[in-house]
Amino acid sequence: MSLLGNLVSQVARSAMNPEDAQRNPVNQHTSARRTGGLGDILGSVLGGSTQTGGGYNPRQYDRQPDNGFGLDDIIGSITGSNQRGSTSSGAGGLGDILGSVLGGQRNKGSFGGKGMLIAMLMPMVLTWIKNNGGVSGALSKITGMGYDKQARSWMSNQEDNDNLDPNEVSRFFDESEIQQVAAHTGANETEVRQGLAELLPEVMNQLTPNGNLDNETEANDEINQIMNQLSNRLATLK
Repeated sequence: MSLLGNLVSQVARSAMNPEDAQRNPVNQHTSARRTGGLGDILGSVLGGSTQTGGGYNPRQYDRQPDNGFGLDDIIGSITGSNQRGSTSSGAGGLGDILGSVLGGQRNKGSFGGKGMLIAMLMPMVLTWIKNNGGVSGALSKITGMGYDKQARSWMSNQEDNDNLDPNEVSRFFDESEIQQVAAHTGANETEVRQGLAELLPEVMNQLTPNGNLDNETEANDEINQIMNQLSNRLATLK
């Protein structure tokens, strides 16, 4: 069962779509602004819809087995394999997906669209949470930096996310990381900051489906599984 399965699988589908670069291109003129809900960059990747039957719903917390998100099918379409059951069970399959998407982009040598940008930001956000002590440690850091109101909205399953100001993202992430993502994706740094300002809140939202820290152990275990599987997948694709 997975907390981040819906989010990661939707991002992966967008990133691997051959029309992503044309339909949702990067390096566009973007005005940095504090958004709500899924926001500008993340919203454009996920469809921006919170209504049933269309797009990604940030308040849908139904957890499904790994095949419930079509993980094997996504991996197969990326690798060209028709074999099923090749992904690790549970959250590990999500690391397989991210690794395959990012490894394919690296080997292809060409830029994708905003879907690929968000896919590359995903491990950056998960690493930040992990390095700051997991979900509760990250929340403590965020609130200690003065973002208590925003953090409460991310944990709530009744409110839209009150996202970060992209101009303040450098308080969380190193400038060198932002520049590296921009170079690898073809996005400009404003788009990278906007994406981070919207993705971190939505990841925290999905990791706290009950509006509290009751499932923190599960959430932290899932982050570790995803990052370990991602590392292994990228190593095999070198």
